[in-house]
Amino acid sequence: MHQQLDPATAATPLRQIRAVYDDRTIRVYQAYSDAIADSALANGTFVSPPFKMERMTWIKPSFLWMMYRAGWGLKDESQKRILAIDITREGFEWALAHSCLSHADPSMSKEEWEHLKNSAPVRIQWDPERDLMLQPLPYRAIQIGLSKEAVQLYINEWICGISEVTRLALEIRALIQEGRLDEAKAKLPVEQPLW
Repeated sequence: MHQQLDPATAATPLRQIRAVYDDRTIRVYQAYSDAIADSALANGTFVSPPFKMERMTWIKPSFLWMMYRAGWGLKDESQKRILAIDITREGFEWALAHSCLSHADPSMSKEEWEHLKNSAPVRIQWDPERDLMLQPLPYRAIQIGLSKEAVQLYINEWICGISEVTRLALEIRALIQEGRLDEAKAKLPVEQPLW
């Protein structure tokens, strides 16, 4: 397996989608409570309840950004279980095509921004990618917020499989705490540029 892109050896664009993917699927991550994780793993998708259909749900292709957000699954009870969700490439591309940024472009009027925001079922946010120590890197990782019909498509059509990676997250964290960084890096999912 190859290791993740190393900014010291390869110039990484400021905004680039990096993920585990193949010709058919792309992997995204989410962190949930026991109730939602158990239900999703048992059903092969998210089921309401306990999953809340009316809320925006954020999917993240970056494993390390997910670890930062969820504190390796130790941050709080609502994010203690890390799930890897394989979704169709078509679904992922639909989400990007039906998205708007989570913040208004400075050139837009308030009315233009409200119209765009209300008509787009998907939000895109670019946040600093994280290194093994969860420190910010000089390039960004994408987060994709699904709402309205995008959530319905996600749970009913796009999801091809759900697996749990909480144990992997805790193994990597333990190696980092022991100073075994090369071993920790070797366990990271292989994320490659999507395009």
